[in-house]
Amino acid sequence: MSDPSGFQLNQSSPSVIAQHAGHAAPRPAGRPAQSVWNQPAPRPSLALTVIGVVAIVLLCVVGLLVLGYLSLALGATAVVICGLLALVPLLLVLQVVRWIDRWEPEPRGVLLFAFLWGAAASVAIALLFDLAFQLTLVATNSTALYTEFGALAVQAPIIEESAKGFGILLIFLVARRHFDGPVDGLVYGATIAAGFAFTENIQYFGQSLIEGGTSGLASVFFLRAILSPFAHVMFTCCTGIALGFGAQRFGVAGALGMWLLGLVPAIFLHALWNGGSYIAGNFLAFYIALQVPLFLVAIVIAVLLRQHEMRVTRRRLSEYADAGWFTPAEVEMLSSWEGRRRARAWARTQGSGTADAMQRFTLDATRLAYARHRILRDRNHLGKQRDERQILEAVSADRFALLHPTVAGART
Repeated sequence: MSDPSGFQLNQSSPSVIAQHAGHAAPRPAGRPAQSVWNQPAPRPSLALTVIGVVAIVLLCVVGLLVLGYLSLALGATAVVICGLLALVPLLLVLQVVRWIDRWEPEPRGVLLFAFLWGAAASVAIALLFDLAFQLTLVATNSTALYTEFGALAVQAPIIEESAKGFGILLIFLVARRHFDGPVDGLVYGATIAAGFAFTENIQYFGQSLIEGGTSGLASVFFLRAILSPFAHVMFTCCTGIALGFGAQRFGVAGALGMWLLGLVPAIFLHALWNGGSYIAGNFLAFYIALQVPLFLVAIVIAVLLRQHEMRVTRRRLSEYADAGWFTPAEVEMLSSWEGRRRARAWARTQGSGTADAMQRFTLDATRLAYARHRILRDRNHLGKQRDERQILEAVSADRFALLHPTVAGART
């Protein structure tokens, strides 16, 4: 059977996995396809792996330089204390990001790159630009033009959001196969923003500790870690979501245009937040009037985007079901939270090997749905068809491991 992408789908018989997991599966029809359980799941090329490792190492080096700068400015003791305090909002934000990313989890290596880009590279870019700006003012005798409000409401939003947004763009260009849509953009943008806020919080906490003691530190900690831990996340996610829509609907040029477009609300919201915080006579009133509504809107957007992920999964897996790769019951099982919960609950009763196989089956099926989604939305899809074949093999391997755990375990 030929699908719209031009890839010849093999007919395979429906499995009884969904039936075991509590769903009524139709009676298998046709001859079972030969198992390819020993075929590896798609892996990045050696060149991309080397590039990723080198990039992470370089970012770690940059992070150490930033840490050294903070230690010189604030003192090593203050950096340690404030670093521990900065972990509080960081862990909260990362937990929320993990919740958003549950349906189709992004690779840990790419997420690590995103965090390090935010915590190290984005901060270094902002610091270097600020230094260059200050030197330019001194060299041109223009220091009178510098104002704290201008730095907060103009310079910081433009430079910081551009630096963070460039990290999202790099992920899109280098790890295109892991950038399927707006949810991925949200996740990568939020992770970069979390890293940036972590380092920035160390700086702000340290300054408040030096200037105001523990009471000053407590005040700033309450404002940044308790009241507004998601501020940077909401700004940068505008860029990530826009790029995600571009990645899903356009080619590279169109996605780049969407990235530039996404920078506009990111910079605007950042400037509004910094400028309003600076001039507001009553910070709490300003916070309730701006931050709370923005946070509520962000929650609604995240929920709607997650629901869209589920609809895409159901639609694309249904197309594979028409070709015989899945049963309708499996599609139902794989494209709803309730179905996945029941499937994993059943798998846990069969032992750890079956539980692991069910986890892989669920993730690979979701990746397959999005691989097909990329094919149908991208005319230049030769490489993506190769991904589709590999993931189909991985799905067959997962199904074999689920139905024959003893055999699969003995032959692994």
